[in-house]
Amino acid sequence: MTGSVSGKISGKLYCIATPIGNLQDISARALKTLEAVDAILCEDTRHTAKLLFHFGIKKTLIACHEYSSPHELQNILTRLQSGESLGLVTDAGTPAISDPGARLVELLIKAGIQVIPIPGPSAGIALLSVSGFNFDRFTFFGFPPVKKGRNKFFLQLANCDHVGILFESTHRIIKTLIQLEPLQKELCVGRELTKQFETIYRGTAQEIIPAIEASSIKGEFTIIFR
Repeated sequence: MTGSVSGKISGKLYCIATPIGNLQDISARALKTLEAVDAILCEDTRHTAKLLFHFGIKKTLIACHEYSSPHELQNILTRLQSGESLGLVTDAGTPAISDPGARLVELLIKAGIQVIPIPGPSAGIALLSVSGFNFDRFTFFGFPPVKKGRNKFFLQLANCDHVGILFESTHRIIKTLIQLEPLQKELCVGRELTKQFETIYRGTAQEIIPAIEASSIKGEFTIIFR
């Protein structure tokens, strides 16, 4: 059966969603797949090693990130074509969503490799479910550009007439909220979702900025606006 995991599997790439913070969010299917594949492709081998150690899984880890060369990606393709099964994980959440794994997935699909999703946690969907916003569609904008293209990016947000989702790091969250302020959008901002210090802020950028500064800007942020 397509997408099933039973004993030895071969010649397929499994995109395996892993927890965004709370390890209890990992699925039984994800664990079974991690145990069944021949090796695991990961954004940061050190991070994934800790995850696997927690669940008692021993597996060969292969770095696959934004700096992976075409030669390294070709080697991954060759392993799959030889019959190996591989898992793909990102540091947190679902692979290939605002993640360098998307480049590999595109390459493999073009080469005829079957790519199977093992669904699970996603920060954007998690926050969307508790945003309180009514919607029948939304746009995922990913991370705002660090420098070049920021003004164009925020112009896109200004012209968006439906719910939007974006991610931001601890280093630029205040800067991004300041740029959102003149857009007069209603916001729902999540910090450290599913973790011990999970915090959700609601209101305008003008209201949320001092609230974040009074609590903590540490951690990863998800922003939903309408």
